[in-house]
Amino acid sequence: MTTFTTGAGTLTRDALAVLQPGFTGTTAPDWVRRRLAEGLVSVALFGRNVADPEQVTALTAQLRAERDDLLVAIDEEAGDVTRLEVRTGSSFPGNHALGAVDDPALTRRVARELGRRLAACGVNLNWAPSADVNANPDNPVIGVRSFGRDPALVARHTAAYVEGLQSNGVAACTKHFPGHGDTSVDSHHALPQIDLDATTLHERELRPFRAAIEAGTRAVMTAHIRVPVLDPDRPATLSPRILTGLLREELGYDGLIVTDGMEMGAVAGTYGLEHGVVLAIAAGADAICVGGGLADEDTVLRLQDALVTAVRSGELPEERLADAAARVRSLAAWTTGMRRPSAAADDPAPEIGLTAARRAVTVTRAAGPAPVTDPVYVATFSPAPNIAVGDETPWGVGTELERLLPGTATGHFTGPDAGTEALRAAGGRRVVAVVRDEHRHPWMGAALDTLISAGPDTVVVEMGVPQSAPRGAVHIATHGAARVCGVAAAEAVLAG
Repeated sequence: MTTFTTGAGTLTRDALAVLQPGFTGTTAPDWVRRRLAEGLVSVALFGRNVADPEQVTALTAQLRAERDDLLVAIDEEAGDVTRLEVRTGSSFPGNHALGAVDDPALTRRVARELGRRLAACGVNLNWAPSADVNANPDNPVIGVRSFGRDPALVARHTAAYVEGLQSNGVAACTKHFPGHGDTSVDSHHALPQIDLDATTLHERELRPFRAAIEAGTRAVMTAHIRVPVLDPDRPATLSPRILTGLLREELGYDGLIVTDGMEMGAVAGTYGLEHGVVLAIAAGADAICVGGGLADEDTVLRLQDALVTAVRSGELPEERLADAAARVRSLAAWTTGMRRPSAAADDPAPEIGLTAARRAVTVTRAAGPAPVTDPVYVATFSPAPNIAVGDETPWGVGTELERLLPGTATGHFTGPDAGTEALRAAGGRRVVAVVRDEHRHPWMGAALDTLISAGPDTVVVEMGVPQSAPRGAVHIATHGAARVCGVAAAEAVLAG
């Protein structure tokens, strides 16, 4: 029989404290405000909660009227994964572009300005940066979210990002531990497995996380991946060997451990949501991210009850739940007590994103292409977006080229006949072909073959990972599809 040292009310408050739920709407729902009064410490914002910065500021103020030490989390990686600018595209390039420039001071300045904007909106926990090493070019979910394939480069930029973000009082949440870069499966849908030896794990995958810990990252997010060299049975999120043995004890990390979204298929589809949450806390996780898909009061109550029941049955040690809740409250207290400095006077912060995007552009020119001076046809070849990026955020160069070259027309194409359809739509005009990860999509490569064969003056803009060899009269690699990357690419089209 289990003997409890705390009352039922404390146990329920601890169970609520470890949840980081989402909700629907652009104002604070009554159920969220009630749960904050009952012990909920965190909420998570997604694109559906964002209209503009002023609305987000009002929303977080509503929430803090119920609890002033509230953690407001967001998945704002910038670049391709943006929530604060989900309707327009990000004002900052993502990790891959920053890695291509390889100026840690620039990365620090970009993260500092991003942190300033988040803090101004009342957001104080950012599920970023991605510290994943892009070891597998066919990775369907990381790609441009990674700083690159070199572990040393990823490590120095991860540390710079953490320092910049946290200098403005926004806690960094470095992800996806112990490294999601060498997967070929999207963990939103299924459970990936990374087969590597211990040496590769420590020298490649873990190096950026060690750098983040040394830089003082306040949170680390787990990956829903199986790493047999560490634990042949359970994914990292549910593995005591990985979260407690490796992250806590071997790497010496003492901050908050946050799970990736628990309704993702890799966990919920295998273990069930409620059981997965109990296993995660028991393994050493402190905060449960849920709400990307399940964003309702019933989900919160089911998870709260699952944790309380697990403690009462002896499946989950009471002390482990209390420790997790205390770590959440400790991070909330840190964010509340942080002084938020403004950007340095000599740092042109509002333009830093565009400056970084311009520096990230790589241009390869064939011999003697004519410069682009007349209106063009912009053919954008759109792959299916992954869940992390979503399908709400616009991307490409069409809008900016329409502004710079009045009379320019645009179209979007996909599938095996995309090249033929784009050529027909262009009607003899010079084509600017925009792709995203050509190397991962054979149909996209075939479309470029068709366009370049018919028009050797075709300009190619690659807005994903530039893994394929440059081709076309001019090849422009932006290393990401943020709005500012599109601006920088359009400028390069005209300069070419």
